[in-house]
Amino acid sequence: MTLMQKCFWLVAVVINPVLALVSYLYWPAGFFIVALLGIYTIVGLYDLYFSRHTLNRLYPVAAYIRYALESIRPEIHQYFIASDTDELPFSREDRNLVYRRAQDLDDTMPFGTEHDIMAPGYGGAAHSINPTTVREETKRVMIGGEQCTQPYNAARLNCSAMSFGALGANAIRAINRGARVGGFYHNTGEGGLSPYHLQEGGDIVWQIGTGYFGCRTPDGDFDPEEFRKKAATEQVRMIEIKISQGAKPSHGGVLPAAKVTQEIADIRLVEMGKDVISPPGHRTFDTPKGLLDFVVQLRELSGGKPVGFKLCIGHKYEFMAICKAMVETGILPDFITVDGAEGGTGAAPVEYSNRFGVPCIEATYFVHNCLRGIGLRDKIRIISSGKTSSGFEMVRKVAVGADLVNAARTMMLSLGCIQSQSCNTNRCPTGIATQDPVRGKALDIDARHIRVANFQRNTLKVFFEMVGAMGLDDPAKLVPHHIWCRVSNETKLHFDEIYPSVAPNALRDNSAEGVYASEWALASAETFAPNMAQTR
Repeated sequence: MTLMQKCFWLVAVVINPVLALVSYLYWPAGFFIVALLGIYTIVGLYDLYFSRHTLNRLYPVAAYIRYALESIRPEIHQYFIASDTDELPFSREDRNLVYRRAQDLDDTMPFGTEHDIMAPGYGGAAHSINPTTVREETKRVMIGGEQCTQPYNAARLNCSAMSFGALGANAIRAINRGARVGGFYHNTGEGGLSPYHLQEGGDIVWQIGTGYFGCRTPDGDFDPEEFRKKAATEQVRMIEIKISQGAKPSHGGVLPAAKVTQEIADIRLVEMGKDVISPPGHRTFDTPKGLLDFVVQLRELSGGKPVGFKLCIGHKYEFMAICKAMVETGILPDFITVDGAEGGTGAAPVEYSNRFGVPCIEATYFVHNCLRGIGLRDKIRIISSGKTSSGFEMVRKVAVGADLVNAARTMMLSLGCIQSQSCNTNRCPTGIATQDPVRGKALDIDARHIRVANFQRNTLKVFFEMVGAMGLDDPAKLVPHHIWCRVSNETKLHFDEIYPSVAPNALRDNSAEGVYASEWALASAETFAPNMAQTR
């Protein structure tokens, strides 16, 4: 027997009878001690003979102490053990920065950085001894190419995709009102265009995912007429086709029937009481040219609004296949959203979050170089999405090719998220990522929306100040050489020294070298599959 088993039998067989006698002699004071030990004995007997858990059988009753401590381990680590720079995905320093900017408080740092600036992986930007000020007319970006008749003038920082269902109604409304006040857009996520996305009047990017929620037939196919009706809504400024996302690329999802309320069924155009399937891939297209045909269809149905697509880079030749299709057909998306493998607000299998996808900075640079290599970079906007908490993160993304940046989790932090990482449990302690009506209603829209607007405004303010401090009057003048990363204790390299670049039109005229040349050879405008003849 283990020591705890011996202790249990000692209490049950020896101590309990003795205390029972004491309780009888000293009634009623001794009763409470006997009652407590009686409960201990009953629970212990259950653990020994009926529990399915090995720990309970070997350590009766005492095992519950371990379970209790384990349940509060994240909080103990977060509040008492982790340093300001330790935690992931967002350190305490990152979270505090978001909180303070969301509340319009002082965000300066005394006594110097806490980061080891000589450590490999540490990054920075090059400042100028001749700083300037960013020109006002460069602070927004016009999205919409020659094939678009309703271009949209977007902020440099916007709210990334978060669906109603993943977030509660009050959270969606607070973000959207913040977007209206701050003059930036709010992406709906793939869960459909809900009344809560429209209620507060903020600009909307309607995301169309593989389930076509909100514009689908009963069989799950795309419904052009449903799309046309909703895309005509004035608040819907752009349309985004979601191919894949950083948190779980090429992975579908299931919303269990128990969670499909009548409200969600009405928004998503699905049946209440049945599992809602979001497949891994699209039914409407399965080739690069098919994707571009879908872009044209949505642009026409929406009355000429900007249409683009979002993806997490995996096989590089697949994105190059889309580029070849652009060259061959002349059909161009108005924007491409590059989602990084850093993950996002949605829950995902661990292996997908940890092992799939290219990080946001590398992926953005790759997409930028591919569009440059086919001579179309100036015709398509790049939106970079992945873990943006500061002005420097914006500088990095824009320097490697992004025109503007999306943020999701930091928008949640500005609402009051505490990074409890319970988004998939419906027990979000701040009422943001939950459909629990009690928890959700606790989020005060009037108080919280202004924090979303503050965070976006103050982050942009620092971003523009940093661009000016680098001697530039336009964020578009940022280039990869402006940012650097330490690769050893003695050496730091600029981004263009770490990763290869592509000259304008080099892919078109087959003068590209290295990985770009080999991946380009694998790509075909007719299929996402590789040209296997090039692998032999």
